[in-house]
Amino acid sequence: MNPKRREIYKMGVVDFGIEQVTLPNGLTLELPMVRHPGAAAIVALDTDGSIVMLSQYRHAVGGWHREIPAGCRNGAETPLECAQRELREETGLSASQWDHLGGIVTIPSFCDERIELYLARELTAIGGSPEADEIIRVERVSLVEALAMVRRGAIVDAKTIAALHHANEFLR
Repeated sequence: MNPKRREIYKMGVVDFGIEQVTLPNGLTLELPMVRHPGAAAIVALDTDGSIVMLSQYRHAVGGWHREIPAGCRNGAETPLECAQRELREETGLSASQWDHLGGIVTIPSFCDERIELYLARELTAIGGSPEADEIIRVERVSLVEALAMVRRGAIVDAKTIAALHHANEFLR
């Protein structure tokens, strides 16, 4: 944490502050910054080639949004533990095979959020429990169809697009 940080607002995963920084060119200035605990996102692939997709209500973007299961890390939880928990909570599934696909930084200009991407396979239904503010419809589509949805603009979520492409390359 930057000792030259003024906290402006903190609630849930939003930790907004102003940080005094010195850039590599020597310029010192104040920058607005959102600090984030990190997250994980999961491409859950079934034996028939279908993946689990969510239609989730997202107020910030004005309605329903197609995306893969994902969520923020809790406390000292590792990214993999976060992925396992989020898959269980949002879809009611567990997986016995996990592959790390890489990570993405979502908005590097003012936020340090890093999302680790996973491929989950060998799925088992165990029952889920979404949080009260998660309005979710779970569906399955083929990975090929999900990538076609990206091309058509039906999926615009950045973490989902990155994870689908990473999973497709991993499985080749």
